[in-house]
Order: sequence, then C-alpha cells, then structure tokens
Amino acid sequence: MAAGLPRPHHVLLLLVLLPPSPLLCATTQMAPTTAVAGDEGAASALLELLQRVQTEALRALGPEGFDPKLYVDLPLSTDERTAAAALPPPEPAPSRAEMEAYLARYFGKAGSDLVEADPPDFDPEPTGFLPRVGSPEARAWALEVHALWKDLARRVAPAVSERPERHTLLPLPGRVVVPGSRFREVYYWDSYWVVRGLLVSKMYDTAKEVVLNLVYLVETYGFVLNGARSYYTNRSQPPLLSSMVLDVYGATGDVEFVRRAFPSLLKEHSFWMSEVHNVPIRDNHGQVHNLSRYQARWNKPRPESATIDEELASKINCIADKEKLYHQIASTAESGWDFSSRWMRNSTDMTTLATTYIIPVDLNTFIFKMERDIAAFAKLVGDNATSEEFLKASKARHIAIDSILWNSEMEQWLDYWLPTDGDCQQGGYQWKSDSQNRKIFASNFIPLWLNAHHSGSVQFADAAKSKRVMASLQKSGLLCAAGIATSLTNTSQQWDFPNGWAPVQHLIAEGLLHSGSEEAIKLAEDIATRWVRTNYAAYKATGAMHEKYDVEACGKSGGGGEYKPQTGFGWSNGVVLSFLEEFGWPEHKEIGCT
Repeated sequence: MAAGLPRPHHVLLLLVLLPPSPLLCATTQMAPTTAVAGDEGAASALLELLQRVQTEALRALGPEGFDPKLYVDLPLSTDERTAAAALPPPEPAPSRAEMEAYLARYFGKAGSDLVEADPPDFDPEPTGFLPRVGSPEARAWALEVHALWKDLARRVAPAVSERPERHTLLPLPGRVVVPGSRFREVYYWDSYWVVRGLLVSKMYDTAKEVVLNLVYLVETYGFVLNGARSYYTNRSQPPLLSSMVLDVYGATGDVEFVRRAFPSLLKEHSFWMSEVHNVPIRDNHGQVHNLSRYQARWNKPRPESATIDEELASKINCIADKEKLYHQIASTAESGWDFSSRWMRNSTDMTTLATTYIIPVDLNTFIFKMERDIAAFAKLVGDNATSEEFLKASKARHIAIDSILWNSEMEQWLDYWLPTDGDCQQGGYQWKSDSQNRKIFASNFIPLWLNAHHSGSVQFADAAKSKRVMASLQKSGLLCAAGIATSLTNTSQQWDFPNGWAPVQHLIAEGLLHSGSEEAIKLAEDIATRWVRTNYAAYKATGAMHEKYDVEACGKSGGGGEYKPQTGFGWSNGVVLSFLEEFGWPEHKEIGCT
C-alpha cells in the first residue's frame, strides 16, 4: 500500500462461489459464503446491530418519512456489545422516546464521522471560468452552483481509521465530494460528473483527490465500490473511473497521475471481465462475443434499505426465492438505475426484477470506453503491448455491441435478455432477435456518447448511423419540455417517466454534439438548454440543486422511488457547469422557463 494511505477498513465480504462452468455460460445462482478474518467479524457485528436498530426504529417511529439508510450510517459512541445489550427488546415495541434516548446515548449523528474540508483550490470566481457565458444572470447562478463544491466537500474523520469497528463509513486518503443530503459518502458513478464539474471550476487538485480515493478503493477491494461504506462492498456501479482519469489528464497533462492510476484501471477491467460479469453470446454466424452484465455478490436485504427489501420480499414464502429477489435488487443497485421497469419482467411488480439476465447497453458502452482509455494510457506510459491488447479488446467489444445489441429496424441499441431456463449451448448463449428488449429507454441512445471520446477519425457510430440514431431519438417520445425522460412508462420508480437525470442528459447531448452534423449539434444544444433552464428555475424556487427533475414541466424536481427527493447535488451541479462550458449562454438568451 502506498505510504500515507489509511489502513483498509475490514468488512464482511460475501464471496461468490460460482459453480464450474465448462460451457462458459452465465449463472445467476449466487452461493455466497462468509469470509471472516481479523476485524471483519466486528464489522459484521456492527452492521447486524445497525440493521436491528433500523428495524426497531421503524416500529417505534413509524413509516412516515422513515429513511432506513440513516440507521446504518450511525457511528457508534461506544463498543458494539454495550450498544447491542442496551437495545430495547422487541416486545413490546419501544416507544418513540425510548428509541430516541437509546440513539442519543449510544450513537453519534449520521454523517458526524465526516468533517467539512474547504478545498484549498476553490476560488469564488476562478480565472477562465465559463468564458462563453455572456448572460449576467446565468453567470451569477453558475457561480452559486460552483460555490456548492465547498458545501459538499468533506474529509473522513480520523476516528474512522482509529476505530473502524464503530463505523460503516470507510476511510479514504483524500478529500471527497459527496452527492448531498442522505448520500453522506462518496459514490462511484456520481463522481464522474462531480469531476467534470470540478474541472470546469478549475479545481484540478480536488478532482485528482476524488479520483485517487476511487483508485484506493480498487487497491483495497479489487474494484470501485458502489459507495464508500462497508455495506457497499458487495457491488460496484457503472464503471467510469478511466473516464475520470482521462478527463483529469486532459485538463492537467499530469502523466504521473495517469501512471499512479493505471494499475488500478487494469484491475478494475479484470473485475468486469470476471465470470461474475462476463457473458458469451454466439451470433447467427457462429461468432462468440463477450459482453458484460451487472451482478452483485449478495443475496440478502441491502443493509441501507433492509426494511424496504424485507417488506417487498414478504410476498414470497420460499427462502431460496427471497434470496434470488435480494440478489436481483442488489444487482439492480449496481446498475445505478435503481429502480426502473427496464429491469423488470412485469413493469408493475418489483419482485420480477431480473437484472442479472440482462446485457445492458450502457454498461457495455462504458466498458468499451474503459478499454479504449486503457489502450491510450498504456501507450502514454510506454507499455505498447498492453496498449495493443486493449485496443484489440475494444474492437471486439465494438463488434459485440453492434452484433448483439444494435437493432437496425428501430435504429437504437437495445438491452438483451438472457434466457432464464439455462438454455446454453457449447461456447455460450445463442443470440435470438426476439430477446432484444424493444421498449424504449434513454439508455438505448447512450452509445452516442462514444462519439465525443474517440481517437483519430474512427467514430463509434459514423455520421450516417449517428444521424439515423438521432432521428430515432427525435421520434422516440423521450424528448420532453424539460429534458430527456428516462423511459416512457410511469411506474412510480425513480428511473422511469417522468423523471430525467443529469447523467443521461449529458451522455446523450455530448454524444450528439460530436456526431458530425449541424442538426445533431442543434439538438444537443436544445437538450442542454432545456436542462439548464429547469435546473435554474428549480434552484430559484427552492434554493437547491436537485438529484433528479420532472421533465414534463420546467422547474419541477423529480419524485418516486424508495426515498424522498434529495438535494445537493453532485452530478446535477457537474452537468449544469459542463453544459454551460460546452454550449455557453449568450448575453440575451433567457435562462428562466419559457
């Protein structure tokens, strides 16, 4: 371990024991076993206690406004055994006063094991900030959004490294930028747009720290965790670490930074290429393609949402079937799209989640980008053999994406559903056209983003294909008054209609911007304009940036899902600043809702 880094936070890991797979086919029957060593037993005991506290708090305080995550984020003020012995017995149910007194005596406040940390590279009005923003109103607001980095900057308190058995928070070597509200710790894919925003804000050192914290997680756990909590060690999130490294390098030219991160990028790629995530599919020409899927290593309720997961699973009697559902729930959380009808066999029934049976368009887009990035970094650090290896891997994945996921009739890339009956032949699953999911989701258009990140003259989708995809997007029904909807189905899940999310707007708009036609540039600018306006209007109305927005009406924040809408908000801030940098805002252009 590099000097100066905190010692690893020991946690209880559930390790997947996959059955032997001579056919190389995907399995989703998780058989986790516990691996307890050193302080991991203490970490497990803490999590078990906090989940008991979560359950009893729900009984004592009632469901109104109840957030189960709060209780697994509480740091212990004493040792676990003392707190466990003092927990009020389940019968009779503790009163509100008893529970509040117990929490006050034995726990610190959630988030108190993070301390505020003003970024030293923050400047209230940085030199060269948003040169293309001529509107005084837009610039004043952009500076307020820029100032939010100070509010969201934290450092893990020393007590976490000193007494890790009292915290679910993981120690990290550097300053972090949290999303906001209930999300008190650093998150993986949120951090990509945080980094993009920090680079707009000329906060290069803070951006590097954010990335190196994620590198530390890879070094410690073998992959980037969903978030920096012990209860997230069973899953990752959409893999964008290489993209963060590339963008920081592009802004700073720091080759040593790339050299520092490079081994972790190789390790992360191995994680996504492991048998847990890799799926071979044979096309109609007999060619076997390797693509990736989400799959958490977990088959229990998510600790941060245990009471919610247990309530959902209460409809199921068989323990094995409950475990299968918990595995699908955690795997969906790994996707970042938790939750959406995209992952359900029946869009009205969460118990039909089947994420591990789906080859997602966006995940494979991100891994293709990772392979291209690693090829470029390897060349940069003088490792030409690795560069050639990853260039070859990226070309193979490009062919795989277009062979398995592309639909020429719809002019979109579509998620692919694997059979649940184990119908696997020698060498992989046989591709079937009717296994593509023909429902329209914003993710179907995310490969366009690769047009913004290519080397030389070779684009992921050439100008003609990009134009067809753009036309498909225009008639998809996803383009709404205030941005791109996540889906066309209103299920009350937060990654469905009418919600729009900052990452989706940015990925698609940035792809369109570099697709090679004036019409695509205009559409990209239109999407960015609508998104900036809705963020501005909501900010002026509420004084906050929001996690998600309702794209049916300008200035309306989003809803749905298993927790109340959050503010802060890391990736929303980053995308607004990125859009203002990429597209500008002329002096006389109206920024309010029109």
